Amino acid sequence: MSSVTKLTGSGKVDTAAIVLRAFAHPLRIKLLSYINNHGKINVNKIYGSLNLEQSITSQHLRILRDAGLVNHEREGKFIFYSLNYNKLDHISHAVKNFLDTQ
Repeated sequence: MSSVTKLTGSGKVDTAAIVLRAFAHPLRIKLLSYINNHGKINVNKIYGSLNLEQSITSQHLRILRDAGLVNHEREGKFIFYSLNYNKLDHISHAVKNFLDTQ
């Protein structure tokens, strides 16, 4: 078994790919920044304030959710988003450690 197969089997490469994909789009960076500036915020407010289509906003928020970068909770018929600062801190430290070893 190759080392690449071992890493993929453990899920580390897959997890890293999901997180990096989430950061790889300018609109998702914009969404993260907007949520950071507003704390817990309703999805309707996000797409309304940023002049985005609801479907596009939801698609990008799903990618951020799948990567664990945002938290979401339903309150009645509304969904609110907030940043997962623990995950973001973990990613920041991992990237810094990686760059320090290069």
